[in-house]
Amino acid sequence: MSPQPTAPARGTRSKRLLRVGAAFAVLVGLAVYLVVQYVTGGPGAPRCSVRSADGGAPYEISPEQAANAATISAVGSARGLPERAVTIALATAMQESGLRNIDFGDRDSVGLFQQRPSQDWGTVEQIMDPVYSAGEFYTHLAKVPGYSRLPLTVAAQKVQRSGYPQAYAKHEPNAALLTGALTGRDGAAMTCSVNRPADRKQPGGTDGVRRKLVREFGPDVLPHPDGAAPGGKDGDRVLTVPARPVSHGDGADSGTEAAEAGQAGGAAAGGSAARTQRRGWELATWAMAHSGALGIEQISYAGKMWSAADSGKGWQRATGAAARASGTDVRIVTAK
Repeated sequence: MSPQPTAPARGTRSKRLLRVGAAFAVLVGLAVYLVVQYVTGGPGAPRCSVRSADGGAPYEISPEQAANAATISAVGSARGLPERAVTIALATAMQESGLRNIDFGDRDSVGLFQQRPSQDWGTVEQIMDPVYSAGEFYTHLAKVPGYSRLPLTVAAQKVQRSGYPQAYAKHEPNAALLTGALTGRDGAAMTCSVNRPADRKQPGGTDGVRRKLVREFGPDVLPHPDGAAPGGKDGDRVLTVPARPVSHGDGADSGTEAAEAGQAGGAAAGGSAARTQRRGWELATWAMAHSGALGIEQISYAGKMWSAADSGKGWQRATGAAARASGTDVRIVTAK
């Protein structure tokens, strides 16, 4: 028969267990803190905020998430798809990846939409390209009859075949808010605060901005996509992008697209000036979302200006050369 532990021994063991428990609690707390910081970007980190037109709480995301969302929206715009398609795509990516281009997931799922190479979505390399993966999502969505009139969960599920189809619904309000900003319907609704030069990844001057614009919006976004754009020669710091609406005669669900274009114009007939302004804000917001990766220092449009050096103040009244720029052009100034 084993001897019973004495009172001091029992006390020592209790204290040891308490210390182990306290250490474990600290580790759990630290893990939770790190996860929260990863998801939110941490205090003082660069952030993008989308204001609500009805005065509700803004929707906040990291610059990485904003850039991916802007790419998803731009690809939809290049295809002439209606706002509803963009909202469905954004809500889907919010649920599947948190708007992060991740290289892991359930089984062989990867990318913004967690598409699977084994299910003929493409190769891993292709799916990890946000432009490609967004295009594939829209291709499948456009094959769903009347998708713009379906509940978002139904439309998304017909494309994704998820095991949790109802999970998309909780992202619809924020996805719609983000869509309004990225499509230009809600002009100047998004603002991003950035750190310079910490978040400037691979700036490539105006050439880099031009290449990315053409790849995401299509060649019609610039009058001379392979040469000098208005406003300067290749290598100059200033790129001027005309805010001209692009006509899509064969866009999917064109009836809905036409209705939304009229809504965006603020009147039943729309109007070329309103469509131009919407296009301008679409391009300006896209440039802001990608400002860190492209080394964009300043964006101006329609009398307003955003600058990386003063990004915490958001869109301000344009001054100097930015104020003198045409109201129908988006003026982008790069780091070099």
